[in-house]
Amino acid sequence: MILINLLPHREAARKRRREIFLVQLGLAALVGGLLSGAVMLAFQTRIDAQRDRNDLFRAEIAVLDAQIKEVAGLKSQVEALKARQQAVESLQADRNLPVHLLEEMVKQLPDGVYLSSLKQEGDGIVIAGMAQSQERVSELLRNLANHSAWLRQPQLVEIVAGEVNVPQRGHRRVSNFSIRVALLRGQEASPGSPDAKPGTQPGAQPAGKV
Repeated sequence: MILINLLPHREAARKRRREIFLVQLGLAALVGGLLSGAVMLAFQTRIDAQRDRNDLFRAEIAVLDAQIKEVAGLKSQVEALKARQQAVESLQADRNLPVHLLEEMVKQLPDGVYLSSLKQEGDGIVIAGMAQSQERVSELLRNLANHSAWLRQPQLVEIVAGEVNVPQRGHRRVSNFSIRVALLRGQEASPGSPDAKPGTQPGAQPAGKV
């Protein structure tokens, strides 16, 4: 007995293939979506981790900036303290300069020379006075140049002939003079040193007669 299938088998097979294709397409889309989601999740995780690291770096940089500012402030304080210490040491070393100056004037002033003023100008001293003769002024210049541990480089500013009225002796001719001399600081001069011999002061030049 021969059986004949009268159903449209070709359309059924085509329908079956279409259904299989749609199922496969759906599975591919599902797999692709899952893979895309996994990749996006991985990238997002890495982005979040990098953001966390960036935030940590920013926080550390802020801490370092604060420390740098603190160190800069400490350096400024140290420099200010050093400057203050140097100023104190300079004042400490120079506080006896007037005493040494007056002592040197007493030692180096020859007979016949009289001082009228001592005036400080910067690191130098301007000495004004009068002498019985120009030779006395020359002797004072030599003493300041060669025999003083605190004074150096004496320079004659001017010398002018004049007269002075001496009681019971009448008018006497005198030489009014002005001398500029450099005053050594306390750390530069060493009057008690055995090596500080007369005439070895730096820059000292013996003065000749006027």
